Amino acid sequence: MQDLASVAAVIAFVLISLAAISLLLLKRARAELALKEAEAARAADEDKLTGLPNHAKTLELLDHALAVSAETDCTTFALIELDGMDDITAQHGVLGGDELVVAVARRLKEALPINAVCGRVASDEFAIILTAGPQNDAEAIIRGVLDSIVHPHWIDGVVRVSAHAGFAQTPHYATTRVELTRCADLALRAAFKRGPGAVVKFDVSIDIVSTDQKFIHRELPRAVSANEFELYYQPIVASHGGRMVGVEALLRWNHPQRGTIAPAMFIPVAEQMGLMDTIGAFALRRALDEAKRWPEELYVAVNLSPLQVRDRTIVDLVRSTLMNSAVTPSRLVLEITEGVLIDNPDEMVGRIKDLHDLGVRIALDDFGSGYSNLGYLQRFPLDKLKIDKSFVAALGRSSNGGVIIQAIVALGRALGLTVLVEGVETEHQRVLLRLAGCDEMQGFLFANAAPAKTIDKLLAQAKYGGKPLAASDQALTA
Repeated sequence: MQDLASVAAVIAFVLISLAAISLLLLKRARAELALKEAEAARAADEDKLTGLPNHAKTLELLDHALAVSAETDCTTFALIELDGMDDITAQHGVLGGDELVVAVARRLKEALPINAVCGRVASDEFAIILTAGPQNDAEAIIRGVLDSIVHPHWIDGVVRVSAHAGFAQTPHYATTRVELTRCADLALRAAFKRGPGAVVKFDVSIDIVSTDQKFIHRELPRAVSANEFELYYQPIVASHGGRMVGVEALLRWNHPQRGTIAPAMFIPVAEQMGLMDTIGAFALRRALDEAKRWPEELYVAVNLSPLQVRDRTIVDLVRSTLMNSAVTPSRLVLEITEGVLIDNPDEMVGRIKDLHDLGVRIALDDFGSGYSNLGYLQRFPLDKLKIDKSFVAALGRSSNGGVIIQAIVALGRALGLTVLVEGVETEHQRVLLRLAGCDEMQGFLFANAAPAKTIDKLLAQAKYGGKPLAASDQALTA
């Protein structure tokens, strides 16, 4: 019995030890499970790269901020988007881009007040939630954040990045999360159009622009079918003597209810909807049809959108239109923008050479407002440089305005190009530009854009009156 008791005691001890170990292991397993669940929950709410709240968590935090805010509080929801991240990634690689995003996230947290929430809602986009009294200056806080981002970063060298921001506030134009995020997104789009460093606060005018875009999306296909487009023409005059040497064809959309809709409003939408080829073909055919009755020495300039130039059929379109109209090819000037020359330049060199071989002339529009890469001037068969009107507006206000124009004129002459300047509005500008050596001018000083019938009348007056269109003529300025 004693031996059995000893054995039983040993067995009991072993069982108790095993039970204790099992309990310990079970507690440890539960702790590890709880830790993994916490990590999984955190991973579901946290951006892996920056540690900031992710998109879903940011919206959840916005819901909470709106729910707990007092009636007198103002909740600000801001979106901040980095500029040029594609270029930075191309230069420093994906890892370099990630390192910059982490550095920007750190700057954001340091620049924001303690009670502000900062989240990462897209690869290059951050969100800020700030609830405070109505006296709080949210715009100043956001500008301070953008200023902190602009300071140089070190990623295998000095890297600079800028950003733009849009924000909306309660209770002015929004009270719910859906309204607030929509308004902030519209403000961000408006800030993007203004450029790096812009901060835009949502207001009703922005929403009107959005409504107009929806209207254009709905009405544009019908307008194409109904042939509601027409061309206006703005005269181009020689700097010396004021003789009219050409006209620029400008597209107009006359809506039955809305009236005239500016090209800047509907052309980007037409490009998005794939309608620009149809509209561009109409403009080319109409311009050449109307040019047939004008003097041989008068050329007509037609703008080509980047999408048209990138389309391989543009050469066939221009060739067939010239043949059908019987207009001398040299009378047609095709205006392209610098942006066309950036994407796939080798293909564009061939495309523009093919157009040039048809006998038409090629003008580089808005020179100086974009990339202005001088290498393109050597590679592409250009005939004309068109100086952007922003340089003309600077005349008299900036000491550098005239110097830049003189430099462009000298460059154009060295390359054998005609130099046309647009946006001439005052006699003072006309004199300065003529002295600078510009060959041709156009602008409100000479004439507004007008229908083809008005150009007919003007040409008839010049023919029978024996005088050219000069700066003092008022035939088209009324």
